Amino acid sequence: MSPPSVALLYPGDRAMRDRSDPMESRFAALFEALAAADLAAAPAIYHDDFCDEVEQQLRGCRLVLVWCNPIEGGRRRDRLDAMLRRLADRGVTVSAHPDAILKLGTKDVLFATRDLPFGSDVQRVDSLAQLAAELPQRLRGGPRVLKQYRGHSGIGVWRVEAAGTSFDPQRLRVRHAQRGSEEETMAMPALLQKLAPYFEPEHGGHMIDQAWQPRLAEGMVRAYLVEDRVAGFGLQAVNALYPGPDGEPAPQPGPRLYHDADLPALQHLKERLETQWVDLLRSRVGLARERLPLLWDCDFLFGQRAAGAGERHVVCEINVSSVAPFPPSAIGPLVAAVRSRLAPA
Repeated sequence: MSPPSVALLYPGDRAMRDRSDPMESRFAALFEALAAADLAAAPAIYHDDFCDEVEQQLRGCRLVLVWCNPIEGGRRRDRLDAMLRRLADRGVTVSAHPDAILKLGTKDVLFATRDLPFGSDVQRVDSLAQLAAELPQRLRGGPRVLKQYRGHSGIGVWRVEAAGTSFDPQRLRVRHAQRGSEEETMAMPALLQKLAPYFEPEHGGHMIDQAWQPRLAEGMVRAYLVEDRVAGFGLQAVNALYPGPDGEPAPQPGPRLYHDADLPALQHLKERLETQWVDLLRSRVGLARERLPLLWDCDFLFGQRAAGAGERHVVCEINVSSVAPFPPSAIGPLVAAVRSRLAPA
């Protein structure tokens, strides 16, 4: 029998790889949809400990869909990304390709697109000394959100604001976006010490500083895209950094509710993405359409609206490395995109 044309790569241990059971993965519905479309697909359970084995398996595939966070089980993706680049050089279609992730899936994209219609007040901070010099003045204008270069699940994302009605560098309210974090009050030197690791070369060597969006309490919209078409939405009312009542802990993030791409309330956002914003984004970061990930998503916050203007959406981050879970409505378009990529030129 010829090897499967498609592989789904996702992290796991030796026992999971030995079983390689598609139905025990979170991608069972996608495996079934690929099979129904006569596209042979196989799991490629990945861990650095058996990277060479996975690479040998994937050499026999034509296309690999990858789900692996920037930091998985305490390890960075360096070895995985090097392997995926070698496969791509051999002619295997890799999505998302590591180079596409670097263009879209780091917090640098917020700085690169700050002047586009979905952008906001964003600054790049290249050293701890620069942060110490510039942050106090920006905090006088309101809260800021400091984000490490590359991460996931709120890791390395910090909301900082003055603790009182006027700015006092000895009293800052600080909250990490990682689930379970509590708000702290600290002085500027303690904050700088906490953020210092993000300026080390292995963590990207810089941070992104984005103005706080006061309408975050109205929720967040996640738009799921297959290449340059919207394939569904996820709505989350209570999310990371959601503000708590005065004197009370902030609530923990709630569930994300999934909707089809035809959700009436978000047709304006869908139209903007498909007719303008994706092209603007691609052009700004230098990514050809055929290099777009087969599945990716954009998180949007509600921005401040000008008088008489329509709804404004501000990009919060773009997820490319490991977009899962995703709405069922994305499966059909994703399968169709896989089929298209496998079609003879």
